[in-house]
Amino acid sequence: IAVFSSSESAAIAMKFSPNVSSSRRKSRKAHFTADSTARRKIMSVSLSKDLQQKYNVRAMPVRKDDEVQVVRGIYKNREGKVTACYRRKYIIHVERITRDKANGAQVNVGVQPSNCVITKLKLDKDRKKILERKALGRTRKKEDAAATTTIASSSAMANVD
Repeated sequence: IAVFSSSESAAIAMKFSPNVSSSRRKSRKAHFTADSTARRKIMSVSLSKDLQQKYNVRAMPVRKDDEVQVVRGIYKNREGKVTACYRRKYIIHVERITRDKANGAQVNVGVQPSNCVITKLKLDKDRKKILERKALGRTRKKEDAAATTTIASSSAMANVD
């Protein structure tokens, strides 16, 4: 078992961007004091495999009237429509995921968006624009990666002689 001092462990943990802090304290503070628009992005949900194929997008911020499936936790494999996005608590309320209170009243149970998958999107013109923009970025990234690999392979073959 290797034992590291604090300075050695800091040297091992790599930091890729100098503009972003890797401090646990700062990232927790940023998370819990985030404004509503930042929380919207944090509360993104993965799309189902068929929607990922259809739109070429991996995840979207969840909104009311999306249909989701819970994939983790005690409500696993339950599906329903999102009835509310509670940004303050970082949870969403899903139809038919409720529990009974002691007095017999039913209350919605909050589900973390990271434990869900979107199975059907509520599309409006703004959401379609977001999907197109994200898909365009992904295709450009793939094209750039393909171009760099072909350039790298051709330069490697040039050095063979």
